[in-house]
Amino acid sequence: MAKNKKKLKIIPLGGMGEIGKNITLFEYGEDIIIVDCGLAFPEDEMLGIDLVIPDITYLTKNKDRVRGIVITHGHEDHIGALPYVLKEINVPVYGTKLTLGLIQYKLEEHGILPNVKLERIMQGQTFELGAFKIEFIRSTHSIADAVALAIHTPVGVVVHTGDFKIDYTPIEGEPMDFARLAELGKKGVLLLMCDSTNVEREGYTMSERTVGDTFEEIFMDAKGRILVATFASNVHRVQQIINAAVKFGRKVAICGRSMVNVVNVAMELGYMNVPEGVMVDIDQIDRYNADKLVIITTGSQGEPMSALSRMASSEHKKVEIVPGDLVIISANPIPGNEKLVSKVINELFKKGANVIYEALADIHVSGHACQEELKLIHSLVKPKFFLPVHGEYRHLKQHADLANRLGMPSENVFIMDIGKVLELTASSAKINGNVTAGKVLVDGLGVGDVGNIVLRDRKHLSQDGIIVVVLTLEGESGNVIAGPDIISRGFVYVRESEDLMDRVKEVTKQALQKCEEKKKSDWTAKKNIIKDSLRDFLYEQTKRKPMILPIIMEI
Repeated sequence: MAKNKKKLKIIPLGGMGEIGKNITLFEYGEDIIIVDCGLAFPEDEMLGIDLVIPDITYLTKNKDRVRGIVITHGHEDHIGALPYVLKEINVPVYGTKLTLGLIQYKLEEHGILPNVKLERIMQGQTFELGAFKIEFIRSTHSIADAVALAIHTPVGVVVHTGDFKIDYTPIEGEPMDFARLAELGKKGVLLLMCDSTNVEREGYTMSERTVGDTFEEIFMDAKGRILVATFASNVHRVQQIINAAVKFGRKVAICGRSMVNVVNVAMELGYMNVPEGVMVDIDQIDRYNADKLVIITTGSQGEPMSALSRMASSEHKKVEIVPGDLVIISANPIPGNEKLVSKVINELFKKGANVIYEALADIHVSGHACQEELKLIHSLVKPKFFLPVHGEYRHLKQHADLANRLGMPSENVFIMDIGKVLELTASSAKINGNVTAGKVLVDGLGVGDVGNIVLRDRKHLSQDGIIVVVLTLEGESGNVIAGPDIISRGFVYVRESEDLMDRVKEVTKQALQKCEEKKKSDWTAKKNIIKDSLRDFLYEQTKRKPMILPIIMEI
C-alpha cells in the first residue's frame, strides 16, 4: 500500500513563461529524470551577457538521485546548457542519432566529452531509468530526429510532445507516429505536456516541402550570386537549398561556424545527401562565376556577430556583398529580434543586393504546431490532466483556453511557473510548493558571477558614464598633496568641458574641508562625502547622474 502514497512530481526549471531554456524534472520516490537541458539568449537589458542557462541548485542538491538526461531534439534551447549542467552532475544523456551528434560536438568544444556517457535511442524504442519507462515516439519538427516522449510512471503515463509540427510530407523519414499516440490515448494518459509556441496562430503550419518549391522558383530566375541565411540546425532546409542549387547547376559554399559544424555532423551521420563536387570551400568562391554559386550562411536573426551581419557591414573576411547579389532570409525573426533583422536587410539593400524575406515569399515555415494541429494531438491523446509548456505566459494561457474549448475541465489544466511543483497521483493533480529556479548568466568564461548588481552597474555606466576623482593625501595631517585629478568616461569630454571640470575640483576640495570640520578621518566617510557632494553638484549642472568613483591614496 505504501507504494501508492508516492506521488509523481513534475518540476519545470525553465521553458515556462519564457521561450527557451527548456528543462523539466520528473521525480518519483528516489528517482529523478531530466527532460531537455537548454539555454536562452540574453534580453536587451542583459548588457554583455552571452547566454542564459537555468538555475540547477535543486539538482545539484539531489544529484545522487538523478538517473539521466533525456533530450527530445537538438536545438540550442533544448541542448545548449548541457555542458554547464554535466560539469555539475555527470549522468548519461539519452537521445536520437542526430541529437547526440550535435551534443557530442558541443561537449567536445567544452572539453568534457570523454567523461560523459551518450546513449543512442531509436524512435519507437523504450528504455528504463529508475522508476520511469521512457518511450521515444517519432515526431516532426524543424530539425531531423525529433521525438515526443511517453513517460510511463507508477501513477500513469505522461505524454510530452517536445517541440513539434504536424508535417504529413516531411523531407526525410515518416510523419509523426499518430497511431502510437492514439493507442496511448485509448489506454489512458494521465497528463499531456504540449508545445504552445504557435498556439496564437489559426489553421495549420505549412509543410517544409513548400519552402523547397519556393526556392526552386527563386533560383530559376536568379541571374547573380545567391546567399541564403537560415537556422544552422534546420538540416532539412539546408538540404532543400542544396537540392535547388544542384538542379540549377550551382556550387554551394557554407559560411558561419555553427552552419559548418551542423552540416558536417549531418553529412557524417547520413542526414544530408550532397552529390560529389557540389560543395566548395568558402575560400575558393572567387574561382566561380556569380551565376554558378550559392552561399548558405548563419545570421537569419540579425545577430551582430553572425556571418550575414558581418557581410552587411563589410566586416566579413571572405564574402563581400556586391550589387546583383540575391539574399534570401529563410527564417522568421524571433520576438525581440525584429530590429536587428530589419537593420541587416536595410544594409544589404544599401549595398545593391536584392533581399527576399518572409514578408515577400513563402521562404520559411515554422517548426511549431498551429491551433488545428494542437487540437488533433489533444483529441488523440485524450489526457486526464493538461500542462501547456514551451511558451510565454500568454501562449500557456491561450493553450489552456484551447484545451477548455475541447472539453477539458479548467480545474484539470495547470499553468505553471518555473520552480513550481506539480504533484500527481493516478486520480489527482495539484500545484504544491516550489524549488529554487531562475536564470544563471554566462559572460565569457564566468558562469553565474554576473548578477543583478553587476548588470545594474553596467546599465548605469552605459546610460550615464563615470567620473573618477583621484586624490593623494598626507597620512598625518590629511592635507592634499596632489589632485584632485578628474577622469571622465562616457559622461563629458574633459577638454571640451574644462570649466565644469575645474568646478568639480573645487566641489571636491570643499567636500574634503567638510570632512576636516566634522573630524571625519576614515576613508569610507571621506569617499561618501565627496560622492554625495559631486552627485548633487553634477545633477544640478547637467541633470545627469554619472557613476562617481573617488580614489584616495595616502602617503
